[in-house]
Amino acid sequence: MSEFFAARLQMALTLGTHIIFACFGIGLPLLLIFVEWRFLKTGDELWRTLGKRWSKTFGVLFAVGAVSGTVLSFELGLLWPEFMGTYGAVIGLPFVLEGFAFFLEAIFVGIYLYTWDRLPPRVHWFTAFPIALSGLAGGTFVVAANAWMNVPTGFELKDGRVVDADPMTALFNPGMPAQAAHMIVAALMVTGFMVAAYYAFETLKGRNSEYNRRALAMGLGMGIIAAMLQGPVGHEVGHMVAKYQPIKLAAMEGHFETTDWAPLRIGGIPNMETRETTMAIEIPGGLSMIAFNDPTATVRGLNEFPDEDLPPVAVVHFAFQTMVGIGTMLMGLGLLTFWRVWKKKPIEDDRWLLWVIVAAGPLSIVALEAGWIVTEVGRQPWIVHGVMRTSDAVTEAPGVVPLFIVTVAIYAGLVVGTVVTLQILSRIPMPEPSHDA
Repeated sequence: MSEFFAARLQMALTLGTHIIFACFGIGLPLLLIFVEWRFLKTGDELWRTLGKRWSKTFGVLFAVGAVSGTVLSFELGLLWPEFMGTYGAVIGLPFVLEGFAFFLEAIFVGIYLYTWDRLPPRVHWFTAFPIALSGLAGGTFVVAANAWMNVPTGFELKDGRVVDADPMTALFNPGMPAQAAHMIVAALMVTGFMVAAYYAFETLKGRNSEYNRRALAMGLGMGIIAAMLQGPVGHEVGHMVAKYQPIKLAAMEGHFETTDWAPLRIGGIPNMETRETTMAIEIPGGLSMIAFNDPTATVRGLNEFPDEDLPPVAVVHFAFQTMVGIGTMLMGLGLLTFWRVWKKKPIEDDRWLLWVIVAAGPLSIVALEAGWIVTEVGRQPWIVHGVMRTSDAVTEAPGVVPLFIVTVAIYAGLVVGTVVTLQILSRIPMPEPSHDA
């Protein structure tokens, strides 16, 4: 294993792990706000019990997310010093703002977790809002930095050095709105479906209590709403990619020849030797429509670009197909759930549907990871699209391979420890005997 490959694998491992915890940091506070509001409105203690138990889960996930996110910050400087040394003045602002958002969130997380019985209920409820807003802001700032790597703006290069850096322009780069919205909606989708998956599984084990029914409804509602929103949001991301990263768009679809009425491909296997994608179901004009809202629009193909500028086409294509395929299935689950609710058929009475919900949780994480593969691998061989190659940004210091091996071991322990801790929390008896879960 080369030092360069190990550095890329380490970033993939740490980012891919952290992003899962970050999703719960965005989604769970919104659920906590809702269930505590229901308690304030109805006076039903079961809502308060739900909030108190979920807050303990959030505390664990927040702590693990803080640790894994800190590792990423150090890795940018340790593994990619040329990138940070060259463009730090341009792209440092979103990292600073994310730091402020994190500290604000951490302060209110402490207040929220330890004042359930020390503050008046309504005041305690208000302390959850800074947590939710900080989580949303922190996620937006981090994604803004990544969006800048896809659509670099706010600087000029002179003799390989940055001049006239404009951090505000870099922060609000053209890719930021769509990409940030895409990530936030994905975070809500992962949170919702993972919560629903857990309580659907509990119901399948015979624990069909009012507590589980409410928790399942809350998680499923968030997941379904987010899945439905992801369609139009993803469409906007497609416009952005088509305009600023046509190579990535072509790789996503396995699109080799520049043509109008470019087809949307479902499935298919890209072949770099024959320069075609075989075994795909093609919808004429579909890709042109997604990219430019015009089925007759011309879409540039991979053959227009130098081979040394192409990403790993098969990896990007399969990841994109996975993301879209799972997203479509989750939307279908949403429609099925709406139909059952309309027909007044309880979800917990349908074991087949409950198993589908159980599967939806892990599948939402797979879709999330596939989306990040499209974003990151699709930008290769550039760390800053069209400006700096990834191979030029990596550290020249030795020892990256051993560091990667140690990181794998540490993160494996971190994930296992988190799962075990959450299992222990789930076994804590309910405070109200009448609502035994």
